[in-house]
Amino acid sequence: MSAPPPDRYAAAGVSLDAADEAKRRIADLVRNARTPLARGKVGSFGGMVRLPEGYKEPLLVMSTDGVGSKVLVAAAANVHNTVGEDLVNHSVNDILVHGATPLAFLDYFATGNLVPEIAAQIVAGVARGCRAHDMTLAGGETAQLPDLYAPGHYDLAGSIVGVVEEHEAIHGDRVAPGDQLIGYASTGLHTNGYTLARKIVFDWMKLRIDDPLPETNKTVAQALLAVHRSYAATLKPILPRVHALAHITGGGIAGNLNRVLPPGTEAVVNAGAWPWPPLFRVLMRGGQVSRDEMRRVFNLGIGMIAVVAREDVEAAMRGAERTNVEAWLIGEIRAASRKPHASAVRFEER
Repeated sequence: MSAPPPDRYAAAGVSLDAADEAKRRIADLVRNARTPLARGKVGSFGGMVRLPEGYKEPLLVMSTDGVGSKVLVAAAANVHNTVGEDLVNHSVNDILVHGATPLAFLDYFATGNLVPEIAAQIVAGVARGCRAHDMTLAGGETAQLPDLYAPGHYDLAGSIVGVVEEHEAIHGDRVAPGDQLIGYASTGLHTNGYTLARKIVFDWMKLRIDDPLPETNKTVAQALLAVHRSYAATLKPILPRVHALAHITGGGIAGNLNRVLPPGTEAVVNAGAWPWPPLFRVLMRGGQVSRDEMRRVFNLGIGMIAVVAREDVEAAMRGAERTNVEAWLIGEIRAASRKPHASAVRFEER
């Protein structure tokens, strides 16, 4: 009796058995991250979710993003159950900027060699983030791409759908001179700047993943894998009074705050209004990075900025205190000092 033919797909680098096992594990996680608005079956070709009742003019707000090269730190540390939560929180913040409540999330996980245990850990983080925001994990995709990813490497991205009443959507058009800037503390790098941070820490400072990071009382892994903070609980109670929100991601404070300023205004940021967390000082010295470049690459300890009227500052600060998020009054909006149609962000050293 002749031997069965070899599994040619496996020989090419794709294991269907691993894919089946990963799907089985992930399906259990997805079932536990569904809300009453979820419809359809787990594992269907598309995820379904109903709009909540009570909306008169529901506006869908959507965003797609990834966690970038933070996944390389996760792989080096063999800690895979936090980057999924990073992804969800980052995405929630992106639609929160427009006043939206999250409804559904889909994730995309691609790797060279699929290890079901690692895939399950990653999706466990996604599911945990969805449950924390009462959001349905509506589905996703797990791809084996051995010709694209080196063994042990993977990429992680996701898409979010939220909803807001159209007349309550935040666009930044209410921002006016005299408005105040409230900066909310980040938990670290969040999900941006890791290409430079990894170069500094591992190549130039010659630190290993389990080494102590100077000045932080943390290991390199703990400092670099701190979970991206969600600001939903902090900001939701004051959303009707907020004139604009800026999620501080790639591009730093200036690159993101500028996106929500109307023409003819500028944001003046008091550079000394908050202390840089030790991590950023270590990166600046270890990489000999200029202050200007630090401001363009990293959040420097500010993960979200709210633009509010002067009389709403106290309410914003109380909301932060109630949810144990440190916050600072970091600047104000002024009439643009240059062209009438221009908008800009500038730092003042005080």
